[in-house]
Amino acid sequence: MPRRGSRNRAVASATSARSCNRLDSTRSSVRVADATVAHAAVEVRGVEKRFPVRGLLPWKPKGIVHALRGVDLSVPEGTIHGVIGPNGSGKSTLLRILATLIIADTGAASVGAWDVARDAGMVRRLIGFSTGEERSLYWRLTARQNLEFAAALHHVSMPDTAIRGALRLAGLTEAADRPVSGFSQGMSRRLSLARALLHEPEVLLLDEPTRSLDPVAKEEFQHALTALRTERGLTSVVTTHDLSEAATMCDAVSVLWQGRVVDHPPVGDASALEASLRGLRR
Repeated sequence: MPRRGSRNRAVASATSARSCNRLDSTRSSVRVADATVAHAAVEVRGVEKRFPVRGLLPWKPKGIVHALRGVDLSVPEGTIHGVIGPNGSGKSTLLRILATLIIADTGAASVGAWDVARDAGMVRRLIGFSTGEERSLYWRLTARQNLEFAAALHHVSMPDTAIRGALRLAGLTEAADRPVSGFSQGMSRRLSLARALLHEPEVLLLDEPTRSLDPVAKEEFQHALTALRTERGLTSVVTTHDLSEAATMCDAVSVLWQGRVVDHPPVGDASALEASLRGLRR
């Protein structure tokens, strides 16, 4: 007949085994949940941003502009996500928060699971940011020299290789040693894209990248961006006023209106996007 101590040890062992099984099951569930969360390259939850309107006295603003009012957004990895909306709806403010250039008043935003406020340094390593503004380039330098300067700022380990690759992706290899002052607007936009790609980012943030481009230059830029999605699985968040561009290039579209995401219309049909925007003014 087994002794009481042996029976107690057996019961304790069985209880411990059941606890371990439950713990393993819980850990598995947590890993599955983490994998689901990690699938999103960009997450925005309840982000708000307000700007004071300067008055006659610097310390006494005459009003407050609510640029963002509780924005929620999720962008899966390897997709192009378009953000459309009227002027002043908060599109550029949203991208600048994701790019760590300004800080949200409330809410949270992350890129690649890194918080844009707490982990700004890590986020900057993961993103490429371009506003599509010509003044962001050095006009007296060549395209290659512009990229060499950017590579030094990003501490790119093999700058020559990175520059050659970025020029190839942007279709500017033959124009690499020409001064930027002689570039067309389309070439300048593509050079801005090449600069944003130098350090091989995981996420591109593009603020109206095809603004003021002619149809041919716009098509070239769109082709370069979709090729990056296909060949490298690059994630892009693009603001635009061009509804046909959003319909044909983007995998998903969010509509911003008065600082809020108010709609996610179906892509592939510019008329559906137009109908969504027209509905905002009714």
